[in-house]
Amino acid sequence: MGSRTEQSTRVRPAGQRAPARRAPSRRTSRAARYLPILLFVAGYLVVNALLPIPLWVAGIYLAASIVCFIFYAVDKSAATAGRWRVPEATLLLWGVVGGWPGAIVAQQTLRHKTQKASFRSVFWFTVIVNLIVFAVFATPAFSLFAEWTTRPAF
Repeated sequence: MGSRTEQSTRVRPAGQRAPARRAPSRRTSRAARYLPILLFVAGYLVVNALLPIPLWVAGIYLAASIVCFIFYAVDKSAATAGRWRVPEATLLLWGVVGGWPGAIVAQQTLRHKTQKASFRSVFWFTVIVNLIVFAVFATPAFSLFAEWTTRPAF
């Protein structure tokens, strides 16, 4: 090995890239990354025990999660191969519709869309929007609101 100056002035042959630098390791465990899904399932089961939720609601979450996972897989494949990508708006739309659990699984298993901070911020915002919509429609809050809006003013 040479001195530091010699190392920094080495020339690479044309077309050869510098070795990729590894991103700093994450501090959260792999299991903790799936915690939002676990908490949602637990909350869903509690709400369902108290106020039965139609089975089709779980079906929508499952179907949207599968579709969302597939979109992430297609986008990851396209990114790797340098092909046309799935628009981020499509990924976010399927997440807000209820596919966010599938998106989390895809992000972790495919290692896709985990580094872009702007995407992650919007993604978590869509998860919160979905959870608020779920809470409003799955609890008496929606029926109380609907009743309040249909009452005569005086």
